[in-house]
Amino acid sequence: MKFLGNVLATIVGLFVFIMLFFFGIIIIGALFGGDSETVTVKSNSVIELDLENISNDYAGKYTDPLINLFSEGKNIGISDVIDAIHQAKEDDDIKGISILNNHFTPGMAQSKALRDALEDFKKSGKFVVAYADYYTQKEYYMNSVADTIYLNPVGAMDFKGFSSEIMFFKDLQEKSGVKMEVIRHGKYKSAVEPFLEDKMSEANREQVSTLLNSVWNSVATDISKSRNISLEQLNIIADGLLARTPEMAKSQKLIDKIAYEDQYHAGIRKALKVEKDEDYNSVSIADYAFKNMTTGKKSSSKDKIAIIYAQGEITGGEGDVNYIGEGSMRRSLQEARKDKNVKAIVLRVDSPGGSALTSELIWREIELTKKVKPVVVSMGNVAASGGYYIACNANTIFAEENTITGSIGVFGMLPNFTTLTNRIGINVEQVSTHKNAAEYSPFVPLSENFRKVTQEGVEEVYTTFVQRVAAGRKMTFDQVDAIAQGRVWSGSEAVKIGLVDKIGGLDAALKEASILAKIKDYKTENFPEYEKTFGEMFAGFPFAKTKESLIKEEIGEENYMILEELKNMKLKKGIQTKMSFQMNIK
Repeated sequence: MKFLGNVLATIVGLFVFIMLFFFGIIIIGALFGGDSETVTVKSNSVIELDLENISNDYAGKYTDPLINLFSEGKNIGISDVIDAIHQAKEDDDIKGISILNNHFTPGMAQSKALRDALEDFKKSGKFVVAYADYYTQKEYYMNSVADTIYLNPVGAMDFKGFSSEIMFFKDLQEKSGVKMEVIRHGKYKSAVEPFLEDKMSEANREQVSTLLNSVWNSVATDISKSRNISLEQLNIIADGLLARTPEMAKSQKLIDKIAYEDQYHAGIRKALKVEKDEDYNSVSIADYAFKNMTTGKKSSSKDKIAIIYAQGEITGGEGDVNYIGEGSMRRSLQEARKDKNVKAIVLRVDSPGGSALTSELIWREIELTKKVKPVVVSMGNVAASGGYYIACNANTIFAEENTITGSIGVFGMLPNFTTLTNRIGINVEQVSTHKNAAEYSPFVPLSENFRKVTQEGVEEVYTTFVQRVAAGRKMTFDQVDAIAQGRVWSGSEAVKIGLVDKIGGLDAALKEASILAKIKDYKTENFPEYEKTFGEMFAGFPFAKTKESLIKEEIGEENYMILEELKNMKLKKGIQTKMSFQMNIK
């Protein structure tokens, strides 16, 4: 036994040594080799616009230098890509942009911003070309800006209008014995409707239909301008599925050429005047954006505009690139407020909302900041419920036409397992010293007194929410209440009803901020800088993501999203100001 123990100890010791050696090599390489990687752009080059692994506006930065060393070398956000496209317009070495089989992850408002940047790029006389084996509607929306659009001879195109589906769980609750106790304010607050009904309410159907049609009209208008096809004809094409094959898509003028990928590259060679048997020069958008970030032209002015990114669901705690916490947000606003060189702040919001308390804390910090320097909001794909709460008191609010916003409503949701536990023979009893001493238990029926107190809390938060919006938007309580009730609006609709001031992206918001601050020349500084320990960063290692990758591979991306949403339901604490429903436009 002693011999086996010694062998085991030796094996463990070797394993520890190998792990320490492995990580030691990585750290040494990061410390001494991090700056050695440079990006060279050759003359007569084409940018490859691959956005498959770029989805957030902001890629993030951290106070711990080791985390920055271990992060994926070129952490690029959509905002960095747009900046790079603007730089490429003036770069003599860049002759065009190629969008090749782009599996697109950004949302609709981000697509609009990217599309606008590509439109601006084309004004330089340089080309934009696109090729795909298959175009989804979102991919085609951005790619439709190209001068020449290619489609594989045996490929296909999805062009049929927008739809959205919502799952209802009322019957499942009755059959399983697991019930969601719902307390809400707002007739459109349909985040909780799937647990109350077995079909969609008329109020919910109305808002979804209105929203989908508004977003579709925005998208179709852009395609109409780029492809010189009337809106009427685009709707006929969508209704009749008249672009589902390459030949049909070309006959409807949605694409220009039916060709294989090698023929696509041959076309680029011809445009660049490169010989048929030679490779043309190219650079990935990630590399080019990284080069622009590290060596691009920077203003010499001391004046700055701080861009604070609020992206993801609103929760408590520090926050990260994928969720909003009061820690990083409040610290960022305080730092920008106290920095004398920061003359204005642009808050970039891409959030469906979440914790009402955290939303209020961030709102308060913006209120304090606004007294010192102007705050302008730029809305991304979604700025709804809590996402609108933290935006409503800005000096000026910008949104894209297809931004989803509003959803001014409040709800609380509590799981209850009483029926299930009774079915399987479990009974739970409580003993207390006072009437309300016991906290809510999912194993005891919800008491009328607890429901009453919780409803009062929901009503109080809703009233505060509406008051915040009314004060920020210079409206009466009744005016806000009439367009609130949890209803969601597109950016174009939100301008008409006063929830948004102007249509435009991040560039327009920066321009507005410079006007309000009375500065012409400035540089930008990105926030937040997240306080994250070295130990926490291991969650981002490839081996830590294996389980996630395997689950996605087995059940598919959409089913994985449903699983994550159900898991997130368990983590929600307190009253929620969250968007009415999980909106996935197809």
